[in-house]
Amino acid sequence: MKNYRELVSEVTRLLDEFQEDKQCIDNFTQDAAKDLKNHSSADQKFIIDTLYGCIMSKKLLDVVVNIFYMHHGQILFRVDRNLFIVVCYLAMFHLEDLGLEHFSRIIKSLDISKMHKFLSFFFNVSNLTTHIQREWSHIYDAAVVDNNWITPLLRWCSEIEVLLDQLARKMGRGNLPKKSPRKNTEPREFDLTRPKARPLPAPEVIPQQDKSKPAITTHRSPKEPEILDEMRQRNRQKALKVLNEANSQQFSCANPQKSEKTQNVISKILQSNDAELKFDQLYTSGSPATKKTNSLPVRLNTTAILREGALYNRQLEEELQRYERLSQGASVPSAYLQWQKEMKEKDLQEELAELERRRLEGRISHEEAVLARERVLERNHHKAQQTKEETEHLMRKYAEKRLKDEKEMRELVQQVADGHKNSKAAKAKLQEIKQRIVKEVSEQSRELLSQALEDAQAELSRKMELIRQIRAFETVSLVRQNLVDNTETAGHDLMCEMSLVELRERLALLRESEQCELEDRRQRIFQEKQLKEQLLLEQLDNIALRRSLAEHAASRSQEEKRMRNELREAVSRDERVLALQKTLEQKQQERQKRKTEKNSVKKNEQVLPLTVKTSLKKVRRD
Repeated sequence: MKNYRELVSEVTRLLDEFQEDKQCIDNFTQDAAKDLKNHSSADQKFIIDTLYGCIMSKKLLDVVVNIFYMHHGQILFRVDRNLFIVVCYLAMFHLEDLGLEHFSRIIKSLDISKMHKFLSFFFNVSNLTTHIQREWSHIYDAAVVDNNWITPLLRWCSEIEVLLDQLARKMGRGNLPKKSPRKNTEPREFDLTRPKARPLPAPEVIPQQDKSKPAITTHRSPKEPEILDEMRQRNRQKALKVLNEANSQQFSCANPQKSEKTQNVISKILQSNDAELKFDQLYTSGSPATKKTNSLPVRLNTTAILREGALYNRQLEEELQRYERLSQGASVPSAYLQWQKEMKEKDLQEELAELERRRLEGRISHEEAVLARERVLERNHHKAQQTKEETEHLMRKYAEKRLKDEKEMRELVQQVADGHKNSKAAKAKLQEIKQRIVKEVSEQSRELLSQALEDAQAELSRKMELIRQIRAFETVSLVRQNLVDNTETAGHDLMCEMSLVELRERLALLRESEQCELEDRRQRIFQEKQLKEQLLLEQLDNIALRRSLAEHAASRSQEEKRMRNELREAVSRDERVLALQKTLEQKQQERQKRKTEKNSVKKNEQVLPLTVKTSLKKVRRD
């Protein structure tokens, strides 16, 4: 890292290219690192670290450079602003790391007069302790500014004075470095869209020779194989016909169908087996114990306690309303309760009988649906046979049409082959037309290129004029002075505008009000929690009472369940239920009979229709 002048100029160039409002610092540094591959690793690290530090510490560095331009802006150019920012950054943050020797080499490699003016201003004790320290205190706390920057810089002032004396002696001897010649602006070509390469002409189609006609032969295939195939097909059809007749006209001794007496015996056996089945029987392991000696208590959460308490309260209200209606509507409660009990038993008996009837009617509907489905399948089988016959007829017609289309296609191919013979004259005429079109297009392209060149020259002259105006604006000095008073407003003429002191007071009042609200909320939450705990205790007492009552009600429900089973047995002997059971048995016998008939018919029917391939062969022979 010996050529410090090139490294500092590279950092200055990157600072000129960086745009804070449009670019991200991380992406910009990554792109810059890719462009610095021709430098060594140490040079790359110095450039990237210095660039990143100058961007991140821009506020502090701008304060120093702005004050410097306020004092010496009449004799300095704005173009050198980023150069002073780089030198200020190295002096503030890396002077101890570099050491005075390396720092002196960097300064001496640059313009001596500019560096002498800037270092004389920056390391001046009065400037550091007055203007610069005051402006830095507006950005950071005064203690941080004093400890991190002001004290270290004041400690280096005595050593920097030696460097300033050396620079002054060089300036006195006139050994100022020669200014680098200003580079002339080199025009660049416009990034115009390049014209596409001309496509290669399509290759000429190689004429194909006409297919040679097949040789005429006198040999003919024998007809004996065709005659044998026809005879084999006729014999197969006769054998199928004889088989169908034999299956339809069976001997009485070999009739597989069962007699009526056998079927009655089978139905009785099936009925007896169905009667032995106990699908509808209720299985129970006995009533559970009403009192459990070793039962463990179940711990309920808040939601379960409130839910169960609400349920018991609702049941209690319903019981109270029912007793009120009884007391108002009946003078003798005991007689009313006896009548109510009798009516409940009667309604329960009717309900059980109705459920049994519905169950039997559902099974009868199922049997009828099965019979209807079998009839639909028979109709579909008949329709499928008709569809197969129609398909065979259509395939025969399709084969005839296909043979006709093949004949027409051969004629069309012959006509096309005759037309290819007269294509050479048409190709020559087409080539002449293409050449004429290419010539016209080349003339138009030449005119467009000349017009584009004139437009490019005019745009270049306009940009040169714009650059000259920008450079003229940069030479004008700009004086800025920012003084902040915390007791004054910003002066934007807004109704909600306030000073920094007033803002801090309002924030303090707002924090006090929020603290008071927080204390009130905590007190309110504590009171609500106590009320909730009291409510839960009351609900637990109520739940324990209701559970004890529920145990007594469970014993009564077991007794009612026993009575309901007795009523169900009485319902099974009802006349209407018996009639429905008889109807169900008849439907089942009818379905079983149809099933046996269908199996016998399937064994007798064997129909093998002709395939599509056989029909096509037959049509081709015809």
